[in-house]
Amino acid sequence: MVFLPGFASDMSGTKATILHETCAANGQAMLRLDYSGNGASGGDFMDGTIGLWTSDAALIIETVTAGAPLLLVGSSMGGWIALLLAQRLAARLTALLLIAPAPDFTASLIEPNLAPAQSESLAEHGYFNPPSEYGPPAPITQKLLDDGRTHLLLTGPIDITCPVRILHGMNDPDVPWRHSLKLAECLVSPDIRLIFVKDGDHRLSRDQDLLLLTQTLTTLLGDNPG
Repeated sequence: MVFLPGFASDMSGTKATILHETCAANGQAMLRLDYSGNGASGGDFMDGTIGLWTSDAALIIETVTAGAPLLLVGSSMGGWIALLLAQRLAARLTALLLIAPAPDFTASLIEPNLAPAQSESLAEHGYFNPPSEYGPPAPITQKLLDDGRTHLLLTGPIDITCPVRILHGMNDPDVPWRHSLKLAECLVSPDIRLIFVKDGDHRLSRDQDLLLLTQTLTTLLGDNPG
């Protein structure tokens, strides 16, 4: 099982940690990673893009997992990266578990909603600092937005055929839950289940949310032994 964190998150977060504990208790191999410029990895966060971070994850997976079957778990932006990796690694993929997935968020959620001051900052400085409820703001760069347009998925069918499970809070202020409906419509797989948590937020890190996450993972691993 591979965990792919969200934007400006890392492998030490709550969901990554609880999934590690669940896998360890069940004798399941798990890989956690930090993209370049994030967490324990070197590099400059400002240089990061969807393409670069997807390549980071692909290199680590190919180096560490030695051709083993893969179940990818992606949170928020990590869901976008998981979907991109799923297309690259289709022959090894057993399932996808996505938490408030944010494919195309740069083009569909950020760019259409830029405030004038943010657009000015992008033009003048190449980035802007968005408001954040989760700590210091992580800069949104023009490089990230430009690169995001080259990796869009919600423009047509997404050729992923493995089982897909999607968890999404309906009180998510960052990625609207209807974004997951659009994703489900685009995915080719006939085995897709969406679970909406009516009072859940973007992070889905409350005790009951984490229980739902681990139960969903355990079921997927049971259905797809590898």
